[in-house]
Parts: sequence; structure tokens; C-alpha cells
Amino acid sequence: MNSLRISCALLLFSGMLSAQVPRDSSYTVEKTVEKVRKKYTELDIEGVKPSMPESVQLIPNVNYKDLGYRQLMANIFVPKESGNHAVVLMIHGGGWRSGSPVLMRPMAEKLAEEGYIVMVPEYRLSLESRYPAAVEDIIDAIKWIKKNEEKLSIDTTNIALIGCSSGGQLATLIGTKFPVQAVVDIDGILAFHHPDSEEGTMAAQWLGGSYDQIPEVWKEASALTHVSKQTPPTLFIASKYPRFLAGHQEYMQALQVFGIKSEIRFMEDAPHSFWLLSPWFQPTLNHVINFLNNTVLKASY
Repeated sequence: MNSLRISCALLLFSGMLSAQVPRDSSYTVEKTVEKVRKKYTELDIEGVKPSMPESVQLIPNVNYKDLGYRQLMANIFVPKESGNHAVVLMIHGGGWRSGSPVLMRPMAEKLAEEGYIVMVPEYRLSLESRYPAAVEDIIDAIKWIKKNEEKLSIDTTNIALIGCSSGGQLATLIGTKFPVQAVVDIDGILAFHHPDSEEGTMAAQWLGGSYDQIPEVWKEASALTHVSKQTPPTLFIASKYPRFLAGHQEYMQALQVFGIKSEIRFMEDAPHSFWLLSPWFQPTLNHVINFLNNTVLKASY
């Protein structure tokens, strides 16, 4: 009985600590629609809502990392069809400060329908912990995938990272540092200090200071700094704002020198966060699926 009471007390204490983690809930689909609807009057999000396909099983709230004071959770979408599946890890956006895995659910469901196991983890944001905490969390999520390959029938020789906005920045950065087989960067910067970049307060909050204060950290956190012959094939999908993919041209040129595949697809007149909205959701999804299916990443059965 005493051990049970201690366990319950620990769980309650852990929950209290988790509840005290500062949160920024400003980045949601609803608030994105409200923000851009004045210009894009034909917006439709009906086709972009979670639908939970019959061919997909959701494994919710998987504990992939214990921080001591709280646990980091992930949702995993698994094709019901048997086989050894390639895996996609999806990283949500929100300026390194806000957002949540729920933003990625519609695309995660669709990719699972295509035969990929999809993991969508939470990770520490800037109000909780600064760079490089988020990078460490995503790398630990990849390691969790590798440790559980037999349990989930995962082909860990085929792992892709997909990120949107700040999640795209994380995907490309991690893709230059950790062995994965493909990266999809949806409107995420490649270089924090760059002629096309307009990063300021949000980046400074995450990185721990302005460029003038800590230029070495801004450079270290930029994927362009680390691109090499080990960098995986990369797809960029862009809005109408060049600043969100700052550095991608130099990045693609570097990949070309190394003979590594890269592609870019532009969403005509699209706002930032276009991947959350119709009419851009389906074309974005199509580009992602085509790229994954036609590079080194293929679902294997």
C-alpha cells in the first residue's frame, strides 16, 4: 500500500511539474485561418481535418523521452497492412516557441495510408528550454524509433524527416548531423543570418541571444553551415516569402557539388503555413509523397 501511495504521489508531482511548463498556444489552424482569410477568401480547411483512415492505427501518447520533471510524448500512425515499413518523423512548426503535434496529424494520416509509419513527437520549445534542446529531443526520437524497430515493424534503413517552418529548420539541421535517408523542408530556413533572412526576436529567444550577441550560435544552428557529402536528398516546398527558406539556394548548390538529389517546389501565391490549408494541402502532400517514393526512401513489404 505504501509503494502504491508513493507511486501515486510521484505521478501527481510529475503532472504538477508538467502543468507548470510555460506554453504558447498562439499557433493553431484556427488562428492561422483567421490571420490569412482577409486576403484568401476562398480558404477551405474541411479537407485538411483529421480523418483517421480505416487502414491506419493510431498509437497515441507514446513516451519516447523522460526529462525527469516530465515526459515527452509522440503520436505514432501505423499502417494496418503487415510488412516492414519505412518511417517518417514529422516536426511541427511554430517559431520554436509554439505549435504542437496536432498540427501535423492530417498529413501524418495520409502518409500512413501510403504505407509509412509516421511518428509525430512533441519537443521542448523556447519557453521551456533553449537551443539545442529541441535538436536533442528530435534526435532522441529517432533513436527511440531505432530501438523499437522490431516492435513496430520499422525499416530503420529508411528514415525521413519532414518539418514545417521552424520544424523544417530543425529537419534540415538534424539531417546534416544525424544519419537519415531523406529530408523534406517545408518553408523552414537554412541560415539564420542571411540576406534573405528576417529572423529576429523569435530566433533570439530560441537561440539564447541576438546575432550580434552570439553569432557563433546562429551559425551553428544553421543547416547551411553543416551541409556535406553525408547530407541526405532534400525536398524544399516554398511559400511566396523567400525569407522562410533563406539559404536554400546555397544549400542546393552544395548538394549538387556532392551529387546529392535536391528539389524545390513553389506554392504559387501561398501564405506561410500553407500546408495547413486548402487549396495547398493536397499539392503539398503530393509533392512529399512523390519525393519520398522516388528517392532512397521507399516503404518495403
